[in-house]
Amino acid sequence: MFDVAAFNADLDSASPIPRCKAALKAADAYLDKQFHAGAEARDLIRLRARFMDSLLGALYERQPWPEAFALVAVGGYGRGELHPHSDVDILLLTGEDCEACREPIEAFLTLLWDIGLDVGHSVRTVAECRDKAAGDITILTNLMEARVIRGSEALMAEVSEAISPDHMWPIGEFFRAKMEEQETRHNKYADTEYNLEPNVKGSPGGLRDLQVIGWIAERYFGVASLDDIPSGDFLTPDERRILHRGREFMSRVRYALHMVTGREEDRLLFDHQRALADLWGFEDGDKLAVEQFMQLYYRWALALGQLNEVLIQNFDQAILAASGDDELREINERFRTRNGYLEALDPKLFQLYPPALLEVFLLGAQDQDILGIGAPTIRLIRDNRHLIDDAFRSDPRNHKLFLDILRAPFRVTRQLRRMTRYGILGNYLPEFGRIVGQMQHDLFHAYTVDAHTLEVIQNMRHFHKPEFEERFPVSSRVARRLPKIELLYIAGLYHDIGKGRGGDHSELGAVDAERFCQLHGLLQRDTNLVVWLVKNHLLMSAVSQRKDISDPEVIQQFAEHVGDQNRLDYLLALTVADINGTNPNLWNAWRGSLLRQLYTETKRALRRGLENPVDKQVWVKETRDAAMDILEYRGFTVEELEDLWQERGEDYFLRERAEDIAWHTEAIAGHHQKDQPLVLIRSSNDSSVANATQIFIHAINTAQLFSRVCAELEQLDLSIHDARIYSANDNMTLDTFFVLDSDGSSIAEDGARLRYIREHLARSLMQDSGKPAVVQRLTPRQMKSFTIPTETRMSIDGIKNQSVLEVASPDRPGLLARIGQVFVEHDVLLQAAKIQTLGERVEDVFFITEEDDSPITDPARCEAIQQAIRDRLDKQL
Repeated sequence: MFDVAAFNADLDSASPIPRCKAALKAADAYLDKQFHAGAEARDLIRLRARFMDSLLGALYERQPWPEAFALVAVGGYGRGELHPHSDVDILLLTGEDCEACREPIEAFLTLLWDIGLDVGHSVRTVAECRDKAAGDITILTNLMEARVIRGSEALMAEVSEAISPDHMWPIGEFFRAKMEEQETRHNKYADTEYNLEPNVKGSPGGLRDLQVIGWIAERYFGVASLDDIPSGDFLTPDERRILHRGREFMSRVRYALHMVTGREEDRLLFDHQRALADLWGFEDGDKLAVEQFMQLYYRWALALGQLNEVLIQNFDQAILAASGDDELREINERFRTRNGYLEALDPKLFQLYPPALLEVFLLGAQDQDILGIGAPTIRLIRDNRHLIDDAFRSDPRNHKLFLDILRAPFRVTRQLRRMTRYGILGNYLPEFGRIVGQMQHDLFHAYTVDAHTLEVIQNMRHFHKPEFEERFPVSSRVARRLPKIELLYIAGLYHDIGKGRGGDHSELGAVDAERFCQLHGLLQRDTNLVVWLVKNHLLMSAVSQRKDISDPEVIQQFAEHVGDQNRLDYLLALTVADINGTNPNLWNAWRGSLLRQLYTETKRALRRGLENPVDKQVWVKETRDAAMDILEYRGFTVEELEDLWQERGEDYFLRERAEDIAWHTEAIAGHHQKDQPLVLIRSSNDSSVANATQIFIHAINTAQLFSRVCAELEQLDLSIHDARIYSANDNMTLDTFFVLDSDGSSIAEDGARLRYIREHLARSLMQDSGKPAVVQRLTPRQMKSFTIPTETRMSIDGIKNQSVLEVASPDRPGLLARIGQVFVEHDVLLQAAKIQTLGERVEDVFFITEEDDSPITDPARCEAIQQAIRDRLDKQL
């Protein structure tokens, strides 16, 4: 690929740059061609390193170097590995401070930059290498992998001797430092292999995890690389195969990322995931090609993460054993702990007594002092998991063990995660095995289906911990009084298990859940509850965020569907855990307040009796009377209030709180410039909905008003989460918007900012009421990766006698204002809106009518409105 003699013979001494650039380009083309032809990535990155050795060596030899000098490859390049766009890390090593070296060093480095290499370089003496390595584990690690390209081998030998374990960083210190490094790195990536956009180098289960093992092995065994670890207690033949195949897969992914992007890119961003799925030959089917590729990636990351865990434990045990610190504790006739880690007393335990494959996890959930499972026993579990067959799954002993794990007091989720990592949970529950590593290609679901499921159960566990009471005040109280907590966990385990099969995952999951409950001997009433929860796990979230839960008829319908308080309690706990386990950024006090309101009103309906629904007129009268009591205390007469309220429909009194009606009424009565808008604002502390800032607008009712308000609020970097629109008979509107900051957080209690928002809105609404200036802002990178067409649906709400328009679309700046413009163009009146942003996607609901307040019934007109919205939004995207 690169002939040094020919290169030197052809090199123009005056201008070597074109020849070097041509050689680099030719090398890239050759290696990429070999990649597409199926060559192993490991061979290609080694070949690139050898090519770079030849190129740098040829250029090095053109300079007048002193005898005591060396060009040294360090880091990954020192290992003899170089991905297409990785930095070329070199050390220019000199025996002592060398003033005469300055000029050739500058000339050499300038030439490397001129030919387009990304060079990471340092110039150090042997003494400087020693001193810096002694104080920095990263520098030490780089030097451990160093090799001489050209120059003095003796100098590098001095460095190697100076940094050896006999002189610095003995194996115990080195091991602990590397473990701290790894923990910090894993925490950076949320300590999971299942990041939406994982880093193939740094994420858990990535290439760095393998390199850490290699560095420790080099320090402990004195071997040159991970490949040289002797087989036996530290690395079994099976693990060696996993190591080689997994490293090849990850190296191939990283090579492909560099090749596809044309730069050093180690992040599997959404756009790149699609490109790599094409390279791997996946095609869309029941699952998207990208989901198939990412499931393959996640399963390899999981396998390599497990390998890292096992080998790290082996090193840990070896280091402890060497110091004589082993602590043994008998647990029962089958298990003991060594230094806090469970180990089987008999290497044939699982063959002789297969239920121990579950018992080992139960012990970890019953004893707080057990830190985990020892590496030898993890290997035994892995080697014997095939024993979990139909007979094992039908054994009542195993049914009891599994249910006991769910009922255990400590670290239940941790045991379920270990069971997943070691292949036990997927074998015991084959339906769970099918979702391991299954991603959902969107920004709404932050985890793969299996990781999400375990996050949901973790959240359920959090409800019982005092430190989570502030975040989940209602759910915590409700969960603690559930009679059988394991039923909640089973529902959590099965609620999404039907995903990826096509069809309604709730229905599919309910079938699996019923089979599980019957097999495990649950009472019929408990089975019925679990099946109902799985079928309805999305219901409470949908009603709270997509229905008008201030309407007593909506509450009555929901209460009739739920049926009793027990179901309501379990459903609330499952819903809150599910939302938080889908994407932690989705949960805020706004969603919490909606669920709390729905739960409380449904609880009242159930207590009152489903046969005694609330009469709307009674509800309206009670609200009016309560508001009158407040306002009479402030000097209003009944006659004045009746006059102020005579133009308002009953919907206003049905949906608004008495305190808010009093607030609106008092301000309107004192606002004498009727041609100018009245804007009121309440901070999140005073708002009727927790966390949300409440904005009330009383203004002349113009067709463009909703669109203008949406555009102005977005200019103010605010996001609308609820909109209540009332049109009074005096051609005035009473609109309430509940808003948060654009990132979903509550607006800080800053009086100056709240005043600015109010003044800005009042000023902008007084201006010409022409078409609003829709905000123009770049769509975020991640959202550009999800160009799913807008979906719309219209129906009639029989309770409210209004049309319901549902819009599901990729989020983008100005979306609500554009929808408002379509309403204007089609003479549609907006009565209310429920706004919901789910990651990169919005799912908004609009309650709309004709100009005479009747629902829109003409099918052609309904389709025209929907088509206009789809065209407007998709054209923008």
